[in-house]
Amino acid sequence: MANIEKLKKIASQVRRDIVRQTHYAASGHPGGSLGCADYLTALYFEIMTHDPSFNMEGKNEDVFFLSNGHISPLFYSVLAHAGYFDPKELATFRNINSRLQGHPATHEGLPGIRVASGSLGQGISVANGVALAKKLDGEDKHVFVLTGDGELQEGQVWEAIMFAAHHKIDNLIVAVDRNGQQIDGPTKDVMSLGDLRAKWEAFDWEILEMNGNDMEEVVNTLQEAKRKSGNGKPIVILMDTEMGYGVDFMMGSHKWHGVAPNEEQTEIALAQLEETLGDYPYPYEG
Repeated sequence: MANIEKLKKIASQVRRDIVRQTHYAASGHPGGSLGCADYLTALYFEIMTHDPSFNMEGKNEDVFFLSNGHISPLFYSVLAHAGYFDPKELATFRNINSRLQGHPATHEGLPGIRVASGSLGQGISVANGVALAKKLDGEDKHVFVLTGDGELQEGQVWEAIMFAAHHKIDNLIVAVDRNGQQIDGPTKDVMSLGDLRAKWEAFDWEILEMNGNDMEEVVNTLQEAKRKSGNGKPIVILMDTEMGYGVDFMMGSHKWHGVAPNEEQTEIALAQLEETLGDYPYPYEG
């Protein structure tokens, strides 16, 4: 039985980390990071079987790929609190020579990062390969992917979706952050995505939907996705979130897709988010 209140407290600290990372770097993407904090917290602290000692191949464990790599502040915070590296290193976000670059990269060997995801549209393709390898190796583990709804405007995504269904990659669980926002405005204005459920169904995927900002619903839906795996179809979770969730002045606006809060805004944001695991200190000396 999942401890939902414990997961909520972790997610609150993760949101604090996101605000502080982007503020001190004076750059980054807080909006989507805040919106997806419940999902990634649930994944790493309840759903996945994973090993923070980290091996690149991820054999005999569940693995996760962040396709929309710009929400790296979220990914770094979750990895740090899950034991992959010291949370103090979060203070180096986007610094020159830091392992915590604006988009996740592999060349510095940051534990937990298996693929660079600066370019959008590639995560499901990578996950297809890893999920097929696990099936060939006889593993019973899952491959999880998070992608943005605006990212679905990339053509490669739909090639990967078609490939996964054709090859019956049924250990693959994709989540779509359906927040309706992207850097230039609402997705419906930039390039309408239409009926996403109908589209994924037409590609012969198993479809689930959830409120991505309700921790209990997130956990229950992810557990349901795991139960439904192995039945010949890849699984997608259409996850409704609110950009900037948890910080009132950021919520629901595309303007916080890629803008860092200033000092005053940071103080206001942190006052709304409970400190539960301890804030990492500045400066950092690694």
